[in-house]
Amino acid sequence: MNLLFSMPSASEWMLLLIFLLIAVVPLIFFLLNQQNTLQIISEENRKMSPFNVWLMLIPFFNIVWQFIMVDRIADSISAECSRLNIPVKENRPTYGIGLAWNICNCVTFIPIMGGLAALVTLILYWVKVSEFKNLIKANQNDFMLDAERNIFHGDRIV
Repeated sequence: MNLLFSMPSASEWMLLLIFLLIAVVPLIFFLLNQQNTLQIISEENRKMSPFNVWLMLIPFFNIVWQFIMVDRIADSISAECSRLNIPVKENRPTYGIGLAWNICNCVTFIPIMGGLAALVTLILYWVKVSEFKNLIKANQNDFMLDAERNIFHGDRIV
């Protein structure tokens, strides 16, 4: 009975600290990547503030917020790619793999497969967002003004 109420030993605290570092450090880098991606997107195309990615650190709230975050990042990337005339194969880049990550994250209670699938889709989503971040950064000076695209009420520019 005393085992249930005894304090963890120093080695148990150390193992807990190591486990937390292994889990939290990659999460911080993941969220930094999301934040940096949103920061390089022009303000008019951002669907959420870059700082809002840190809401993922709020327990239980993050279950819902991850869906919102993936949706808004995909829409932001899509709008910025359109502004910069970057050809994309999908209407909402990063959304499909992001949604897969969200769903896998919600079913991590399934032994082995759930957690492994969530980890794999997280890495794939992270890489995809990072690729678009680099693509947008490389093409930031290539955008055309609205007048150059001739979208002012269909008027012809002479």
